[in-house]
Amino acid sequence: MAVPIIRPCSISLSHRLFSAWPKKRNWVSCCAPSESTPARSEVQRSEVSFCIGTHLIPHPKKVDKGGEDAFFVSSYNGGVIAVADGVSGWAEQNVDPSLFSRELMAHASDFVGDEEVNYDPQILMRKAHAATSSRGSATVIVAMLERNGTLKIANVGDCGLRVIRKGQIIFSTFPQEHYFDCPYQLSSEVVSQTYIDATMSSVQLIEGDIIVMGSDGLFDNIFDSEIISMVSKYNDVAEAAKALASLAHNHSTDSGFDSPYSSEARTRGYDVPWWKKIAGIKLTGMFLEEVTLLLFSHVSSVYKDFK
Repeated sequence: MAVPIIRPCSISLSHRLFSAWPKKRNWVSCCAPSESTPARSEVQRSEVSFCIGTHLIPHPKKVDKGGEDAFFVSSYNGGVIAVADGVSGWAEQNVDPSLFSRELMAHASDFVGDEEVNYDPQILMRKAHAATSSRGSATVIVAMLERNGTLKIANVGDCGLRVIRKGQIIFSTFPQEHYFDCPYQLSSEVVSQTYIDATMSSVQLIEGDIIVMGSDGLFDNIFDSEIISMVSKYNDVAEAAKALASLAHNHSTDSGFDSPYSSEARTRGYDVPWWKKIAGIKLTGMFLEEVTLLLFSHVSSVYKDFK
């Protein structure tokens, strides 16, 4: 099979930072190694790249302020992606939960190329957290793709990432929780989790892999089987991201949908009263959340010659 040669990255800026806006938003770009003309040699090396599609759907009650999630996408090295989900409980203390997540992502974007970070997602998380002065907290996931195809992931809380290969999920992060519905989080408070608490993972990507990253609003409202089914229907990453985010949002507004969140709640002992169980009624939705989705589709190889 012929190996496609991907054109250089079309991003005009090295980093792009996003938070939720009053309207649903999606974005797509392709990241690839910088352009060069390889010289003939005896050694050939494979580098990877992927296309990116994103979609944000703010919580209906938080549309005016743009929601509380934030993320950034960078073309630095093989590519860097991150999502921060602002913890809404801070609103009870008259603190805007979006300020912490947005500032955290802004600093993470700034430190991507920092020498001390040395392309380590855990160190990037540490420096971004230390530089954030806003009150609040957020769950965070950071992933960095090396040019050899290794995806390095640091995760604090319940944002998530899936790698789909040939119609099957071959890698999945798992949420970190103190107890049900209380995830680990980076915070402005002294007593909180830090980068040290991050779960570190790595996975070797190959051509054709699909990577899905998102906030808990995605994974709480859509099953892995639905993710696999949905992404298989689209060749365009932006359309696939929009379709997945929309499906998760629609599920979150459906009081009859038995979501991953409601299923997990029942296994943790949260359920309807016994007299309702006798009638065949069980705990189901709704779990209305903000949905942030980053879809990285069709990882491709770029072959270069080196002396």
